[in-house]
Amino acid sequence: MKLYNFETHCILETPQGAYAIPSTWDALVNRTGLYHYLEGLLPELKTVAPIDAQQPLLPPVQSQEIWAAGVTYYRSKEAREKESADSGGGSFYDRVYVAERPELFFKSFPERVAGHQGSVHIRRDSTWDVPEPELTLFISSAGTVEGFTVGNDMSSRSIEGENPLYLAQAKVYDRSAALGPCLAVFPNDIPIDSRISLNIYRNDTQVFSGNTTIASIKRTWKELAEFLFRETSFPNGVMLMTGTGVVPPDEFTLKPGDKVCITIDHIGLLVNTVKYRS
Repeated sequence: MKLYNFETHCILETPQGAYAIPSTWDALVNRTGLYHYLEGLLPELKTVAPIDAQQPLLPPVQSQEIWAAGVTYYRSKEAREKESADSGGGSFYDRVYVAERPELFFKSFPERVAGHQGSVHIRRDSTWDVPEPELTLFISSAGTVEGFTVGNDMSSRSIEGENPLYLAQAKVYDRSAALGPCLAVFPNDIPIDSRISLNIYRNDTQVFSGNTTIASIKRTWKELAEFLFRETSFPNGVMLMTGTGVVPPDEFTLKPGDKVCITIDHIGLLVNTVKYRS
């Protein structure tokens, strides 16, 4: 099932059709056993028109913070080591990849997040910028993984590579994150062979294409959620990006006007246009 966020209601899409749910996002999603709860609502719901994949959509968040995990794929470890080699910070990425404790960091408040067909930003003080396609978890306030969405963790590789202590500036700024188009909810878990694909277009020409599978991630959802919740509470639940396994080549950087398209099997397509902050 796929759940879409609107200002006054939510829409649930199933193989049988689309249904309107008269509820705010926070009140609906923050619960354990979300799939079975939604399944139980179906007999009471009114049918509506299916979602138009071309229309702009709100991100699947309301009051949830967005956090992120880093260096969870071997490809990401390699890229971080390379970009930080000159600063002497490369060894930190090697260590965290094999450490028991994962890298976790705050990414965004919900009001800074772009949705499907919205714009994401690159920094004017950065010379090397990339999107990072990431499977993103919705974790309830009880610490249970209840759904999945597509995430784009926009990153300045030039700033992070200059000094690992600049991580927050490289990762956290207006429209540095995008989520959407929906929250996919499964009876058990997303299939482990689900593919994550990244395609970038410039002037309608494809300039990068790459993919991986979520089977390549080193950490489990339970492991990431457990560390995130150790000393931090999330009354409305939290979104957690799980790291990237698709990294464009070193000579590539995003430019204003680029279109970033991220697809994750069984969830959908997230499309964003690159801009500078106004």
